[in-house]
Amino acid sequence: MFWRCAAVAQTVAPPFQNPLPAQDNNGNQSNPPPFQRFRRQAPAEFGPPSSAFVPPANGAGDTGFDSTNARNKRRDTSQRPKAQSNIFAIEPPLQAPGGTPPRQTPPPASASGANASFAAAGQPGQPPVEIGPVRKPPKKRKSGEDDPYAPLGVRAGSFLLYPAIELIGGRDSNPGRVENGRGAWLYTLAPELLARSDWSRHELKAELRGSYTGYSPDETPTLSRPYFNGKIDGRIDVRHDTNINLGTRVLVSTDNPGSPNLQAGLAKLPVYTTFGGNAGLAHRFNRFELSANLDAERTEYQHSVLTDGTTASNKDRDYDQVGGTLRGSYELLPGVKPFVEAGADTRTHDLETDFSGFRRDSKGLVGKAGSSFELTRQLTGEIALGYLRRTYDDPRLPDLEGFIGQGSLTWAATALTSVKMTAASTAGESTIPGVSGILYRDLGLQVDHALRRWLIFTAKAGIGFDEYVGDIRRDKRFSLGAGLTYKFNREVQVKGEVQENWLHSNVSGNDYNATIFLLGLRLQR
Repeated sequence: MFWRCAAVAQTVAPPFQNPLPAQDNNGNQSNPPPFQRFRRQAPAEFGPPSSAFVPPANGAGDTGFDSTNARNKRRDTSQRPKAQSNIFAIEPPLQAPGGTPPRQTPPPASASGANASFAAAGQPGQPPVEIGPVRKPPKKRKSGEDDPYAPLGVRAGSFLLYPAIELIGGRDSNPGRVENGRGAWLYTLAPELLARSDWSRHELKAELRGSYTGYSPDETPTLSRPYFNGKIDGRIDVRHDTNINLGTRVLVSTDNPGSPNLQAGLAKLPVYTTFGGNAGLAHRFNRFELSANLDAERTEYQHSVLTDGTTASNKDRDYDQVGGTLRGSYELLPGVKPFVEAGADTRTHDLETDFSGFRRDSKGLVGKAGSSFELTRQLTGEIALGYLRRTYDDPRLPDLEGFIGQGSLTWAATALTSVKMTAASTAGESTIPGVSGILYRDLGLQVDHALRRWLIFTAKAGIGFDEYVGDIRRDKRFSLGAGLTYKFNREVQVKGEVQENWLHSNVSGNDYNATIFLLGLRLQR
C-alpha cells in the first residue's frame, strides 16, 4: 500500500512544497521530523544532458521512492510511516517555522505519458479526476443533409411549397389493353404541387398531382385522357391531447382501357369526378388514443360520346357515399402502435335502378386490425388485415365479401438501399348485369438502390387479383419494371423506365400483355 501511495505522490505533483529543514555546520539535520518528504527537483532545461550517465533513482531522498523497484535490505525502514487507507488522500500543507505559509508550486501546464489521463481537481484537498477521452456532442443534421439532391422548396409566408413538373415520352405496345392490340407513341405532361405549413401549432398540407396523356397515332376510341388527384388535410390542436382532423379531396379520371364497364361504340373514354371530405376528432388518454371520423363523397360521370355522334347517359352510375370510422390504438412501445378499426358506409345511387334493372344501393361493413411502425427510422409504416362485406338492396346481387389487406411499409435496409411494400383492397362498382361489384386486391414491392448519390436504380414488381362477384370471371394482373434516375442537381432529373404488364383471365378473349418504354425530364424546386 505504501508503494502505491508513493507512486501516486510522484505521478501527481503536490499542491505545496515543504521548506528545507534546518541544518548545522556539518550538514546534518537538526531536529528532523518523524517523516521527511523528498524534495522535488525542478524540471531540467532543454538542451544536452549535463552528464552522459544518470544513476537510477537520482534525486530521491532517504525515505523516498526508488524508481528502480529493486529491494534494498540495508535500507532503514524504522521511520517508515504507516500506509494510509486512502491512496488519494493529500496531507494538509506543513507550516514553515514562524507561521509563514509555504510557497505554492503551480501544476504543470500540460501532462504527457502517464499523466495524460489525469487532471488537477482545481480545489485544495480533492483527489485527481480521471477524465478519459473527451467526446464531442453529435452535431445536428441540417435539413436535406441526407439527400443532397432533395428539393429545397419555396417559402410563401408560413408555407413551404414544392412545385414540380415532368415531361415524359415513350411508346406503349398495347395502350388499349386488349388482346393483340396495336402500339402507339405517347406523351405525358404531369405537374404537381406539394405544400405544408410551418406553424408551431396546427398543421395544413396539400398534395396536388395531375397529368394528361396523349397517343399518336390515336385510334377510336381515343385513349387520350386527363388525370388529377388532389387532397388537402388539416389538423387543429384544440388541446395538448385533443385534435380535430379535417380534409377534402378531388379525383378526376377515367375507367381503365379494356374495362368491362365501358360501353360499346365509344368515341372517347368518359371522364368521372369523385369529390368529398372528412371530419374527425382524436383524443389521447395517456398511451391509448381514440379517434372517430365521418366521411362523405360523391361520384359523377360525364355522358359517353359514341362513334355515330350521339351521346349516352351515365346517370345510373352516379352515387353518394356516407360513412364513419372508429379507431382505437395503444402505444405498446415507442414507435409501435397496434390498432383496431371498424367502419360502415352506405352508397345511394341517383337512379333507383340502373339501365339493366338492378338496384345497386348497398351498405358496407369493414373491420381491420394492425399496427403502425417507426423503429429507429429503419422500419416505418402501417399494415393491417381485415374483412369486408357489402350487401345490396337487390336480392339478385350476392354479397361482396372477403379478406382484405391494407398498408404501406418502408424498410431502410442500408444507407443506400430502401424497400417499400404496399397493399390495398377496394370494392368497386360494376355495370355488368348480375355482378354486384369488383373486389380489387393489389400488392406492390419497390426497391431503390443508390449506385451513386446522384444515380438511383429502381426495381418494381406487382400482382393484383380482380374478383367479379356474381360472375365466374377472375383476373390476375402482373407487372415488372426497372428504372434509372440521374440527378443533375436539386432542380433537374432525367428518368428512364421499362415496364412489362400482363393480364390472365379465366374468360377467353380478355388476356393481354403490354411493354412500355418511358423517358422523362423532371424539373422541381
